Amino acid sequence: MQTKITIRNEAQTCYIDIEGVIGVPEESQFDNASSSVATFEAFRQEVERIKRVAATSVVVNIRSTGGDVNDALLIYDALQSLDAKITTRCYGYTASAATIIAQAANEGCREISSNALYLIHNSCCAIEGNASSLEARAELLRKTDERLAHLYAQHSGHAVEEFVALMAENSGEGRWLTAEETLAAGLADKIIDSLIVGSLVPEQGADAEPAADVAPQAGAESVSGNLPQDISKKELAKAVDSAASAVIRYLMRRFSYRWEKWIDSWREKREKRNAEKSDAE
Repeated sequence: MQTKITIRNEAQTCYIDIEGVIGVPEESQFDNASSSVATFEAFRQEVERIKRVAATSVVVNIRSTGGDVNDALLIYDALQSLDAKITTRCYGYTASAATIIAQAANEGCREISSNALYLIHNSCCAIEGNASSLEARAELLRKTDERLAHLYAQHSGHAVEEFVALMAENSGEGRWLTAEETLAAGLADKIIDSLIVGSLVPEQGADAEPAADVAPQAGAESVSGNLPQDISKKELAKAVDSAASAVIRYLMRRFSYRWEKWIDSWREKREKRNAEKSDAE
């Protein structure tokens, strides 16, 4: 799995893709260090870029099993500082530090795929040292757990004690929650169906909501399997039309993103040539 954060822009919406392990230093990654943004140190540079774009909406797609809590908290604060509507969308296994970033959304804007699994647990670390250093680290872990439980409670409206208990299950390893359980715990606001690209799962007896503008997910091979039994042909047709539109928008976003990267590369090469020419003179 890649470990990166990528950012692309479309009109007044900025899309952020957070994938892989959060907080892995760039020099330790398989990808080119100059093109990867997995740590907050690199992410904060992108925050300034987002501010320059002046996007009114930021959509954060999260596909991560977690990583470093410190980096996740810093990314959470950075997202909260943006003067834009923040929407987070969780896919696949969303766990540990990744769930911290997922809470950075505006009220009602924390989304989770119907196929996702969600995990919060007590913090952990690997350390060597004497009794004093181990005691100090144990105290830091306890304070981290307390801070995270309060963060989850703040965004869910549930009691802190609920999250203390949930995080402590299975000897502190927590428990994997389905999308429905995540919603019930107050850790997400709505379930989205990842098989119908970007569309919301229709509630029983209610009209399906319009599809959101989201990039298609890997592995979306069909539109069957997760549909409610009583979905109407009209709703299905609307979802399929919306999926086709979303694919087109996604391809145009990718083209725009690649074009921007090519322009940046061309400018860098031109500046380098000009600098070399000036030195030669």
